[in-house]
Amino acid sequence: MAFPLNIWELPQELLELWHDYRNPIILSAVAILTAARIYLRLRVGREKLSESPIPGSPQSLFDEKPGKLPVAIPGLEEKHVQDFTYIEPKRIQRKTSPKRVKGMKLRPLAKDAAIFDSEMDCIQPLVFFSSLAGGTEQRARELVEKMSQWISDADFAGIDRVLSPITHDLSYIEYDDYFINPPKDSRTKFFYMILLPTYNIDSVLDIFLEHLKETHNDFRIDTAPLSGLVGYSVFGFGDKEGWPTEEEGFCSQAKEVDKWMAKLTGRKRAFPLGMGDVKSDSKERLEEWRLGTQEVIRELMAGNGLGEGVQGSGDAVESDEEDNEPESKSNLDDVEDLGRSYRNGQTSKAPLAVDFTTSSRTKPLVSTVKEMVPKDSPTYTALTKQGYSIVGSHSGVKICRWTKSALRGRGSCYKFSFYGIASHLCMETTPSLSCSNKCVFCWRHGTNPVGTTWRWKVDPPEMIFEGVKAGHYKKIKMMKGVPGVRAERFAEAMRIRHCALSLVGEPIFYPHINEFTAMLHKEHISSFLVCNAQHPEQLATLKPVTQLYVSIDASNKESLRKIDRPLHRDFWERFIRCLDILKERRFEQRTVFRLTLVKGFNIEDEAEGYADLVERALPCFIEVKGVTYCGTSTSSSAGLTMQNVPFYEEIQAFVIALNAALERRGLAYGLAAEHAHSCCVLLASERFKIKGKWHTLIGYEKFFNCLESGKPFKPEDYVGEPTPEWALWGHGGFDPRDERVDRKGRPKDLNLGPRSVGRVVEI
Repeated sequence: MAFPLNIWELPQELLELWHDYRNPIILSAVAILTAARIYLRLRVGREKLSESPIPGSPQSLFDEKPGKLPVAIPGLEEKHVQDFTYIEPKRIQRKTSPKRVKGMKLRPLAKDAAIFDSEMDCIQPLVFFSSLAGGTEQRARELVEKMSQWISDADFAGIDRVLSPITHDLSYIEYDDYFINPPKDSRTKFFYMILLPTYNIDSVLDIFLEHLKETHNDFRIDTAPLSGLVGYSVFGFGDKEGWPTEEEGFCSQAKEVDKWMAKLTGRKRAFPLGMGDVKSDSKERLEEWRLGTQEVIRELMAGNGLGEGVQGSGDAVESDEEDNEPESKSNLDDVEDLGRSYRNGQTSKAPLAVDFTTSSRTKPLVSTVKEMVPKDSPTYTALTKQGYSIVGSHSGVKICRWTKSALRGRGSCYKFSFYGIASHLCMETTPSLSCSNKCVFCWRHGTNPVGTTWRWKVDPPEMIFEGVKAGHYKKIKMMKGVPGVRAERFAEAMRIRHCALSLVGEPIFYPHINEFTAMLHKEHISSFLVCNAQHPEQLATLKPVTQLYVSIDASNKESLRKIDRPLHRDFWERFIRCLDILKERRFEQRTVFRLTLVKGFNIEDEAEGYADLVERALPCFIEVKGVTYCGTSTSSSAGLTMQNVPFYEEIQAFVIALNAALERRGLAYGLAAEHAHSCCVLLASERFKIKGKWHTLIGYEKFFNCLESGKPFKPEDYVGEPTPEWALWGHGGFDPRDERVDRKGRPKDLNLGPRSVGRVVEI
């Protein structure tokens, strides 16, 4: 039988049929599926959730009560799987009766007797204070004098073992040495007396409070790390005109310190918190507080301890603080139960219980951004007294003493010898008066704000730029009538050519630092920016400046902690990250290590450590400078005296040792220039030694041309003229065109040479 269609043509025929009828087939299939879906939904419907309670976890048929051994079941094999059944858990009815509060008498700390032996141990009172304007410091010193007089005049058993009190400024101590663990002494126990003002601005007190809070909440530290103290007491100074009540802020910071100290000491409050109004009764209240603490010390020496007093009066949390603990919820059996409970809770139709019968009398807290340096603050008063012109709420400008010297033809600072910047053309300013360190050699000595994050009002860069220029020119004009000012240099000074962003604080802390430096560069004002190596994120986003400095004040973690006293807990890690960023930038802009040497802190046997840091960051230049002693009364509070100021010969010996350490590591650096009057020496990378001559000066017009071109450039692209011979290493660094004078303005013989120069003292 012959087929009309060849078998080999069948696939082709089927394909043609599919192309002819595919649209009707697809539409029909979709219609059939849709109709079936609708039919099933209407016919079957959704499965309803059961209203029965959630079944509990499987429970054994045998009730195994605690304290009883399991009963052996005959016939049960070892590998037999025990049958389980689900038992519906019983609903626990919440009792409607009032909650019973069970009180118990707190037993005195058993270890108190072991901590202080009234027959053998001595008591050392330590008076801590914080002061911006000096008022609290004066009260603290008067308190110490009166207590010392009481110790010498008193006549009771054990008075010979009560030592004279010692004062400590909270701005200059290392908190870890006193407020994580008390000082170590086997036969001497310490009694803390803390005197605090109250400020409505950011100050060191905020950092101190944050430290106490972090110490208490740190799981790595004992609950009461200061329990080794024999006691403590706090006195606060406030102003009732500004804050009439404690709730509104009167002595609020003292109250906070008292609360945290109670927690850290384990209820060692020896005398109640004292508070005094600085405009009325502060002296009387402080005297009452002093007499009370003296009586406590007398009782301690008599072996009576701190006493029980009113129950709870020494607790970390007082009766006026509510302890709102969330109600404990019953544990769910498993994750599935948790999910169902959550869904059921979402779909609950029961209305939420709302109590409309109570209302709070307290005003809601309004979050306001504070100014860093308000005009009515003691910080503003202290900084303006030091010669600053405050611009906006967080910036400042000040005339350097070298600017005054250059105007009179008596020499410029080291920046002229090293880089060609005449001091009378230089503006010294900062867009951020706040800093993250409390360096022992800081000229401000705690009067400038401190902080780890920016939490203040931010001024626009345009306002700061115009404000600092106006403030600088105003101060220059004030020099017009000063004897000895040269007319040509006064005229030159009315055109700012250079900006040193190194006045005080942390310039890169300012959120708009890149916009600010761009305004400087637009007017062809070169920029030297100094940072303290504590803000790596801001440093990484910083755009090129003429010269970028990083302060290297120590060669190891422990020395850095002692000399810079940083606020960041991870200060060393931040420091190292900044060095790594500096290494990445060394082919983009001039990078500089600034080493400030403080005798007794960071000179002895640290040349090798500094060489390791240089090897890590490979900066273009290394400035080594002796610390400048400002000679104020607060310098001694920081532990700094003239004995900590190195002689120039010591600086020279140090840089020779550092240069030798760099050579041993195969690093190409050399002694390039010096400025003996500033007690400063410059080591430079041999990248800047061209044809056997040092070229440390900067070609400023070349820099602006490179910047305006928009193309990538290197530090070698804006190298200036060769370093003048009088500025080279071994020649002293004083410009022969100027006249050198002594402190009384008399001409000084230059033939004595640089080795006759002693310490540097701020004039």
